[in-house]
Amino acid sequence: MNLNKKIALVTPPLPIDIGHHPLFPPLGLAYMAAVLDENGFEVKIIDCPVNHFDHDKLKTELSKFQPALVGIGSMTPTIESAFKCAQVTKEAIPTATVVMGGPHATFADEEVLNREKSVDIIVRGEGEETILELARQPETQEKLDNIKGITFRKDKKIIQTQNRPFIQDLDSLPLPAYKFVSVEKYWVAGRKLLPIITSRGCPYQCSFCVASQMFGQQFRARSPKKVLDELEWLQNEFGAEGVAFQDDTLTFDRKRAEKICDGIIDRKIKLHWGCGTRADVVTKGLLEKMAKANCDETMFGVESGCTTMRAILKKGVTNQQIENAIKWAKDAGMFVTVSVILGYPGETKQTLQETLDFVAEIEPDDAWLCHATPYPGTHLREIVDKKGWKMSEDWKTYNTMNPIFEDPNLPATEIAAMRRQFYNRFYSPRYIMRQAVKGYIKGNLYSKIMARTALNYNLWRIKSHA
Repeated sequence: MNLNKKIALVTPPLPIDIGHHPLFPPLGLAYMAAVLDENGFEVKIIDCPVNHFDHDKLKTELSKFQPALVGIGSMTPTIESAFKCAQVTKEAIPTATVVMGGPHATFADEEVLNREKSVDIIVRGEGEETILELARQPETQEKLDNIKGITFRKDKKIIQTQNRPFIQDLDSLPLPAYKFVSVEKYWVAGRKLLPIITSRGCPYQCSFCVASQMFGQQFRARSPKKVLDELEWLQNEFGAEGVAFQDDTLTFDRKRAEKICDGIIDRKIKLHWGCGTRADVVTKGLLEKMAKANCDETMFGVESGCTTMRAILKKGVTNQQIENAIKWAKDAGMFVTVSVILGYPGETKQTLQETLDFVAEIEPDDAWLCHATPYPGTHLREIVDKKGWKMSEDWKTYNTMNPIFEDPNLPATEIAAMRRQFYNRFYSPRYIMRQAVKGYIKGNLYSKIMARTALNYNLWRIKSHA
């Protein structure tokens, strides 16, 4: 018997009102595609957003390809779109097995299966080993009960198998299979920019985040040599000019980060890059070395300027550490972004103003002021549920740009107004000029983008008040 070995991996279309962000190739799907390809499966990645596919076009593509298994990624803001992907899959190929993975499906697995009958199986957590077992299952006839890390229906009940252990040797994974995507469609602001991830797992327990639950509390890292080999591969094979490190905390292991920087310098890798990290795991010397190795953007999770709120958020850094890190990074010539959480339970108008004043004082190049968003799996969602506060049921609004719940002690309208007032001051003519000089004269891509963003923001303000 000839088994169908075709597998389709899908990124759902974006809802029109979700907001616009630079798109990267779907790294998680590319890793799964690489594992499947390595094991003899015929793989097709269908990245709907970058190809401007709606659900009808996706249905057409699936009908032509006729896969036996379709894997669909799920982020909270796109979950309704993911459900529609499952529906059109069953319409196109009724016999196909529909598998859904990603953070939302992982932490709301029972809810997803109860809500959408077109979804057959949920893959929880890391997907590479699980998707391979599921792809092989028609041949091996392995019982689903024995496949770790999945949730499925059986005899009108929902079955959760035991969690799959996390992959310990990340070096054993093949390189992401970018041959299944058109990488040239992802260039950001004219720069050939691609993503890379060098570690998984987060030892920290920030109460607004699911990273440690999704990928474990153990920091698991690829070797510097493997990272450097991939950087050279991205540069030489795809003509990349820059990379965006997707690690939660790239510099958690400072010695490893230094070895990567040393390797970039020694191998004369010309890629510009940016990363995210914490203020308590960098030093002046490390940031200087990162800049020498072509790092031109760093994002620090500040979360709050108020010590009390930062303790509630379980963010164990101090104002002094933040001030030092930002000064060191700016002195090294980097574009510095900070992320902040607004309106977490316990926030008051005074603590919020303290945070906004602190952000203005440290003068980052960009500030992400994010509304506290109770994603499934977070401690924040548990808190809001227990308090019985009104919470949005419209998943596509869960993008950090909208207030999601109503705290009776601090109205969402007040948080939104204070956020807007901050940006009105932050994106000043002086700011635009400073970023334009750094972007168009000194060549920093991020400054170039922010000069345009700030200018457009001010033009929008003028137009909206005309």
